[in-house]
This record gives sequence, structure tokens and C-alpha cells, in this order.
Amino acid sequence: MYEAVIGLEVHLHLKTRTKAFCGCEAEYFGQAPNTHTCPVCLGLPGSLPVPNRKAVEFGLKLALALGSRVPERLLFHRKNYFYPDLPKNYQISQYDLPLGQGGSLPLGGRAVRIKRLHLEEDAGKSLHLEGRTLLDLNRAGSPLIELVTEPDLHTPEEARLFLQRIQALVQTLGISEASPEEGKLRADVNVSLRRPGEGLGTKVEIKNLNSFKSVQRALEYEIRRQTEILRRGERVKQATLGFEEGSGKTYPMRTKEEEADYRYFPEPDLPPVPLPRAWLEEIRASLPELPWEKEARYQGLGIKPQDAEVLAYTPALARFLDQALALGEASPQALANWLLADVAGLLRERGLALEDTRLTPKALARLVALFERGEVTSRVAKTLLPELLEGQDPEALVRERGLRVVADEGALRRVVAEVLAAMPEAAESVRQGKLKALEALLGQVMRRTRGQAKPEVVRRLLLEALGVG
Repeated sequence: MYEAVIGLEVHLHLKTRTKAFCGCEAEYFGQAPNTHTCPVCLGLPGSLPVPNRKAVEFGLKLALALGSRVPERLLFHRKNYFYPDLPKNYQISQYDLPLGQGGSLPLGGRAVRIKRLHLEEDAGKSLHLEGRTLLDLNRAGSPLIELVTEPDLHTPEEARLFLQRIQALVQTLGISEASPEEGKLRADVNVSLRRPGEGLGTKVEIKNLNSFKSVQRALEYEIRRQTEILRRGERVKQATLGFEEGSGKTYPMRTKEEEADYRYFPEPDLPPVPLPRAWLEEIRASLPELPWEKEARYQGLGIKPQDAEVLAYTPALARFLDQALALGEASPQALANWLLADVAGLLRERGLALEDTRLTPKALARLVALFERGEVTSRVAKTLLPELLEGQDPEALVRERGLRVVADEGALRRVVAEVLAAMPEAAESVRQGKLKALEALLGQVMRRTRGQAKPEVVRRLLLEALGVG
């Protein structure tokens, strides 16, 4: 029996206006090729880099949120390696004085330790077409945070969940869109196998995984592959692997480089950057409520733990819920139920994100409050929900269409009598103890009252009229 030991290297594009060391626009997704370049990011002789203050600030936000140790100054290094799409042929990165060291991220009741996180520049993009390679250097020089974990993960599912947690954290901090589909969150994974209680095995690295699903699939395959090697009595060879989406298999890219191969040395064109303690405290004070803090608050409000976790780690839902809670009109658990079930289901059905609709926290809170006060039935409320996505006001819809609950039992008894007279066979079945027929009678009463009668009241009146206890 073997145990997997997994560490992650996560690359996050920072949401700055300009690149890491020059004034070129940092946004590259959907832009015309090679339109956001200058002598600095093209690596032309005589050009000098200048650190992006906002990129450093964003990196420090993440370090402080994770509880990492921040140095008194930053030092940039050259990482020497042949990048076909990075014109300088080296990368400005960090080595022994990164933005943060240590810290952790909560995951499943424990903490995944962070080894380090540092600021660096991204490479450009190579496009391979019909025997030719085209280069787009818009991305070259864009600011990246590379976050490296300790080998604290043990399953592909944990690795996927960790990445989703990091995505939620940086989106909550407002420092990165972290969208894998745009290449703004990428991951390399290191995985080795060992028998429980033994030392670490020989690790391999799987590079450039661009989705949560790819990370999980690549790890699942690689764990199976290494297991078979060890069962045959052979040794796993240290290497750098790629992952082929179509076959779901890893493949060798090159022999694994060691730290010495990169020949790190201090970047001669960038002096050390001091990090005043006053600035750090200012950044710390600006941090928003973090997802795990939000999760604890939601549970304190009475929201079920599983619901609280999903909401806290889905920033768009958390923002919406907090605005709805601030109105004080509906209970926290009821709002959570509607957001996670009815609203989420409708969005999936229509292929929309919450922010793509005109649904407001106030409208949903009012709809849920109408239902909780018993002024509309669940059926009516769910029927109105699609119109709320179009920006309609629930109270106005209920008032204009006369949709409030029919509470007059005298009127309901008349409807019950009409239904029993129209469906004598179903009525007799109920009298004989076949209570399944009761649902058909109930459905008819609800249709005749346009879903405005409370089902529990109608059921009681039907049983009374039929003389069934």
C-alpha cells in the first residue's frame, strides 16, 4: 500500500494595470498579438526594469492573508533558463528574500503549510501551427505570484480543493481574477509515493496544468503509473512531465532541473526594495474578511456548516449573501437555501453567472421574506424567481397579480368540495386508505387556487371532508 505525497506550485496573474517591470498594459487575454510591448519587456539592450508598486502590494496582501513572514526588504534575482518566449533569456524572479515565507491555508479541518511565495514575471506565449512557431509577447513581463506549498497534500481531490481555495482567497482579496480558462491560474504539481511512515520517495513534476480537472486527472494517472513501477520492484526516475488532455496520460518533457541549474544571482538592474513596517500595517488593515473567517461567521448565524463553506469560498455568492443579510428581512439559512438551490439551479439551467443577471440582494431577500412570513407559497415564490433575474420586484408582482396566500378556510372548503365532487373515484380511494390518491386531489385544489393555498392547510381540509383521520 502506497501513500501519495503532493506539493503544488501555483502561478497567479496579478490584476495590475501594467506589467511587473515596465509600463505596458498587463492585460493580454483577447488582445491583438504583440501590441503590449516595449524595450523593457522585449529585452532590448539598454532598457532598465522598474518594480511595479501595485504588484508588490498585491503580493504582500496574499502573504499577510496566509500568515507568511515578510522580510524587511525584497531582493530580485535572475533565473537563467532558456525560455523561447521570454526575450531576455532569463526571468526576473526572487530567490532568498521572497515576498513571504511560511504561513498556511485552512483545508478540511487542518492547515496546508506554505513554503514560500514570490513575485516574478511571466513568459510570452508560443503558438505552434503547421510546422511553425509564432510568438505573442503580450504576456511577457506580466506580474505573477508563484506560491509553493509544502508536501502536505495526499490525494488528487485535496489538490483540486486547495487550488479552489486559493482561487477564492485571491478573488476575495481582489488581487487576481485567477481564471484557469484565461491562463491566469496555472499549476505545476510534484508527486511521489511512499509506504506510510517511510521517508519521501522520488518526486516527479507535472508542468503547466491549466484547470482544476486537469490537476486531478494528471495526479490520478501519475499515482497509478508510479504505483505500478514500485510494484514491479523498479525505481521512479526524477523527471519533468507534461499532461496530455486527450489520453489523460503524462509524458516526459525533460530531465528535472535542480536549483543550481538556474544559476540564480541578484538582478544587477534592480536594487533591494525596502518594505517599511508602516506600509505593511496599512496593507494588513486593508485586508477584507477572509473566506475562513466568513465561513465561521456564517456558521455563527445558524447557517449549516456545509452551506457556510460553499458560500464563503464562492466570492460572488458571499458578496450577494452579505448584502442580503444586511437588510435583515429574511433568515440566514433561508437565504442560503435559496441561493444554493433555487438561484444556483436556475443559473446552471440558463448558463449564466450571478453577476450576469439583474437579480439584486434586496429582491431575493424580499421574496424569501414573503415566503417565510407565509404570504406566498413555495410554488408561487419559485415561479416568480425567473422574473427577479430580469430585475422585477417580488412585492410588486405579488400585489399586481393577486398572488398572496389564500388564508380564508371558508373559501378553501368550497374549492375542496368542488374538487371532491369532480373526482369521486380519487375521493373514494382515500376513504379506503389509499392515501396516494390524496396527492391528486391536493394538486387539483392547488391548481384551482393558482398555487396560492398552503398545501398543509389544503391537506387537512381534504382529510376532514373525507372523514379520514
